[in-house]
Amino acid sequence: MRRLSPSVSVLLCVLAWPGAARAQTIETVGERAMGMGGAFVAVADDSSGTWWNPAALAAGPFVDASVGWSRTEFRRDGEPRGRTTPVAVSLSTPPFGVSYYRFRITNIQSSGPTVTPPEGREDGRVGVVQSLRLHDLGVTLLRTIFTGVHVGTTLKFLRGRVEHTTSDLGLTPEALLELGDDASGGRSEGQFDADLGVLAVAGPWRVGGIVRNLRAAEFAGEAGGDGIRLPRQARIGVAFDGAARRGSGAAWTVSADVDVASYATGTGDRRVIAAGAERWLFGKRIGVRGGGRFNQVGHKERSATGGVSAAIRPGMFVEAHAVAGGSDDERGWGVAARFSF
Repeated sequence: MRRLSPSVSVLLCVLAWPGAARAQTIETVGERAMGMGGAFVAVADDSSGTWWNPAALAAGPFVDASVGWSRTEFRRDGEPRGRTTPVAVSLSTPPFGVSYYRFRITNIQSSGPTVTPPEGREDGRVGVVQSLRLHDLGVTLLRTIFTGVHVGTTLKFLRGRVEHTTSDLGLTPEALLELGDDASGGRSEGQFDADLGVLAVAGPWRVGGIVRNLRAAEFAGEAGGDGIRLPRQARIGVAFDGAARRGSGAAWTVSADVDVASYATGTGDRRVIAAGAERWLFGKRIGVRGGGRFNQVGHKERSATGGVSAAIRPGMFVEAHAVAGGSDDERGWGVAARFSF
């Protein structure tokens, strides 16, 4: 398939995006969190709390470490419009945590009759794909204010590069996303940002909140094209931990989260209500979970999720999740290995 010249590509980027595009949803990493539909702000007691709620690490195990990979596609009218592929590495030992997240975020931005087709070609339409390669290195610190109330922050150094790819629209959306994934070039730049979380625990009840991307860091586009901003995100959650009340590892944990305000992503606006449940069985050797979420704005996507953890030996788990929905929803899966005691 014939590519357009770099100068035309840059011009299209400038015309197509009047302002900085947004990227990155909250529901991105953590196998337990993703399996519970993303209702995890008040539950995040493993090392993925460095992402979901740094304050929640105070109620977690003495040591927890995880490495995982996942892939999520965002769809519209039955066709993919965006893709996020993160690699997540995290370690927590309260009151401290470290994390490294690597993201590849690709979105089909626009299409239309923008150029005159070469002689012998019938259609001059093009598809424009924007991608962000992002490295997120975080240090999490937390403190107990008084019994049962904790605050925490993840201080982040971000290094990102925005890339634009343009191609004839004879390609399918899947092929356009592959082009974006394979793109190269652009200028890397570093930014600092931070997340701030709070958690209150009273018996089996947990209430948490987080504000992510306090600075809403922005990465410039290549050759004058508009960049990508990581949107500020605020979410609150509540959870009931049956194990805390009964002292039994086989009890249910149920949770619900809600975004305080909508935020923009590369595939549309987002303000999510999420709910999930988790149960550990056989002396915490098997964990099962499920959930779902509903986007209240934009294309109002609905998605159902499920996940499982299996202990290959005490404290060592293999975990997985899957997400699926209708034609306008997210689809994806992920796997991780986690060590916890």
